[in-house]
Amino acid sequence: MRLNIVRDRATPVGRVWSDGALPRKVLAAILAICGGAALLTAERAASAETLLQRGAYLTESVAACGRCHTPRDGRSFPIAGMEMAGGTEFDDADLGHVVAPNITPDRETGIGRWTQAQVVDAIRNGVRPDGTIIGPPMPFSAYDDLSDRDANAIAAYLRTIKPIRHATPKSQYKMALPESHGPTVTHVEEPRRTDRLAYGAYLAGPVAHCIGCHTPLREGGQQLDRKRAFAGGRRLHPYGQPGIVIMSRNISPDPDDGIGKWSDAEIKRATIAGIRPDGTRLSPAMPYPWYKKMAPADLDAMVAYLRTVAPQKNTE
Repeated sequence: MRLNIVRDRATPVGRVWSDGALPRKVLAAILAICGGAALLTAERAASAETLLQRGAYLTESVAACGRCHTPRDGRSFPIAGMEMAGGTEFDDADLGHVVAPNITPDRETGIGRWTQAQVVDAIRNGVRPDGTIIGPPMPFSAYDDLSDRDANAIAAYLRTIKPIRHATPKSQYKMALPESHGPTVTHVEEPRRTDRLAYGAYLAGPVAHCIGCHTPLREGGQQLDRKRAFAGGRRLHPYGQPGIVIMSRNISPDPDDGIGKWSDAEIKRATIAGIRPDGTRLSPAMPYPWYKKMAPADLDAMVAYLRTVAPQKNTE
């Protein structure tokens, strides 16, 4: 990279680089300043964002709530006009027959009678207003780390979307659900967006729950094996394609089994367009129709974080 900077000779600011070639230390300093300015801009934009704007952004992109809660057609495409109305079904060898519920604010078949606090409690703690426990695959092991503002933003937005009357059957689980999904979460701080790696970890973990799909389960099949985070090997179901099971990919930075040899641009294209470096398409189990709406700064932060996680080898 060459910056064509020519200083006014009458200004006593030191050496003039009229050929446009800057010393590396100076260039690094300029890039650092520019990067810092971009992060500060993102932080200021975040502070100006309303709760509903944040909720709409998270729900419709990074959190990809519609991935599970919007029914799909036979090609696994979301059915237009049925956003968040539930009814997606699949059979899992360990879980049983799973049906995603209606999370539109319809008062009879959705969450229209739930208060804001009750929706937040359902998202983070997996508890319905009547005290019953919500079962998997709702990713409580990720959502319990959602910040207070983001959990409230998603809940507030869901309460404003179009109500759709769509009754869905209950899931039929093979195992008994636990009495709780862990200690009740009451407060989680929001990470600063100026700390790109911390914010990237937050996006890849609690929000986009990449860790949930791309981390194998521990023996027993209910808890993530966090020692093997992002190693892949999780059985997934492309919604709308009953009977099909795929294995999630290793997205750790291992150069052989993971994505260590992929460029940042290739990782981003796979995330938002579902296309691998070799041009082949990812399974529709990957929610790229939602991730394509991610803000560029958020995508950058998530990729930067994935570069730092422990490399993992495939074991299956």
